[in-house]
Amino acid sequence: MPGLIGLLVPLEGDAGHGWPPGVDSFASRPLFPAIDPDGAWLNNHIAQAVIGAILVIAFWLWMARDQKIVPGKKQFVGEQLYNLLRNTIARDILGHDYRTFLPYLVALFSFIFVNNLFGSFFLFMFPTFSKIGFPYGLALVTFLMYNVAGISKYGFGNYMKRMTLPEGVPVFLWPVIIPLEFISNFVARPFTLALRLFANMFAGHLVIMVFVVGGGLLLASGQAFYVAAGSMSIVFSFAIFALELLVAALQAYIFTVLSAQYISSAIAEEH
Repeated sequence: MPGLIGLLVPLEGDAGHGWPPGVDSFASRPLFPAIDPDGAWLNNHIAQAVIGAILVIAFWLWMARDQKIVPGKKQFVGEQLYNLLRNTIARDILGHDYRTFLPYLVALFSFIFVNNLFGSFFLFMFPTFSKIGFPYGLALVTFLMYNVAGISKYGFGNYMKRMTLPEGVPVFLWPVIIPLEFISNFVARPFTLALRLFANMFAGHLVIMVFVVGGGLLLASGQAFYVAAGSMSIVFSFAIFALELLVAALQAYIFTVLSAQYISSAIAEEH
């Protein structure tokens, strides 16, 4: 099948944009090559995250304006989203301490959701959190949040004891339990929190690229069989786009729920 084999060859001089899509397809582009040639600090994906933060701030400021006793459509949408985050995440998980952490949880969900939606928005077509550095950065903020909250409430020594030594553990098991609890609470949590978000957004975007780019190459072949297969691939990609919208909301919700649970475990009265 020489025709198909030809389609599978990467495009010469177009690394990262040929076939097959892969890790190179997620490479960042420098915004100001003269200042930052490698785009380590000023690239299109960092700019995208900044735009996402601005949109989140602007959205909630807009929702907070002109509040009325009988809400209009705009206020109704804002209140429903706020109540969802307050009631099903903050209040249900954190209990009476939820007001302290509610602003962070609302901002967290909103920021992740908007940046995930960028993967399906035609001006960006790239989910910010499919770049591993962004999930790690957000997981680090949550890591600092729940540890600072716990230390502030119980003091460093008591907090470390509570997080590494559950009540009722026999003394002879301490050498086993303490390292395991330390790894679980201080190492595994931030890594798994970040990797879960990254893996879902990376895999989803990669699948979309395979169907869209592969379908485009098949359509360009001019051969009837490949054109038919390419058409089916493009049509099917729309279904994947719809699924990605669900995944975008679900991953933002899961990340926020887990962040709330980690905060709750750090400040809980009993373990």
